[in-house]
Amino acid sequence: MIRQIKNFLRDESGATAIEYGLIAALISVVAIATFTTVGTKLNGKFVAVSNGLN
Repeated sequence: MIRQIKNFLRDESGATAIEYGLIAALISVVAIATFTTVGTKLNGKFVAVSNGLN
């Protein structure tokens, strides 16, 4: 029984999965923020071109 408890306390596979999940979430947040900013600026450029053609 004590050996099982020691093995359980030494097992770090769950912590690794959580770390990978946090890294993936951080990358997703950065990507969404970047795409939103670029999309807003690109939309402004298209509006300026459209207004210039009118």
